Amino acid sequence: MTGRVLEVVEAGVVPYAEALEWQRALAQARIEGRLANDVLLLLEHPAVVTLGRNSEAEHLLSRDGIEVFEIERGGDVTFHGPGQLVGYPIIDLTGHQRDLHWYLRTLEQALIDALAGLGISATRNPGYTGVWTGNRKIASIGIHVKQWVTWHGFALNVTTDLSQFQRIVPCGIAGVEMTSVERELGAGSREQSLWAQSVRAVIRGFERAFRASARPGRPHADALAP
Repeated sequence: MTGRVLEVVEAGVVPYAEALEWQRALAQARIEGRLANDVLLLLEHPAVVTLGRNSEAEHLLSRDGIEVFEIERGGDVTFHGPGQLVGYPIIDLTGHQRDLHWYLRTLEQALIDALAGLGISATRNPGYTGVWTGNRKIASIGIHVKQWVTWHGFALNVTTDLSQFQRIVPCGIAGVEMTSVERELGAGSREQSLWAQSVRAVIRGFERAFRASARPGRPHADALAP
């Protein structure tokens, strides 16, 4: 383990628009040197669909009763909602590797390690970004980088209502089957404890993949304090 510190903020349920502005502010603070350490925001969104820079209009099949945001991250269309663990790493890659492919593969590895800790065998799928178990996709990844500082990140389905993905062509991959931690572990998994276990597993996965020590971060208004 190196001397790197990863400040982890468990923020609970945060509306998408608020989380988007929060990420942007943190990233700018990291760029300007007002944020001393990398940060990992872990949260949950009310139901929302986001369209990345590479999204195609026909991949949004239904917007009935749901907010839709066009944003700066890479990738196509995705769904966020209750039961999905969303992670926004604000990481200065100059302290790691100035290599976007390395960063994407390291994000995937952090989630693969996290899922292994939960008893789920997960892998990459050559040609696609994200994490899969068998032929089912369990985590999506989409990032944005400015001056080697990252924001946006990943979405891991924990107890997500998978029927919500029928609104979209997830990540623009026709015929993809989405899954969740709950589905893969089967009957008997308790929703509340499953969420807490998933959060802990993701934090451990990030510590290992990014060779950093996690510690509790400062939430919201305090996060930008010098």
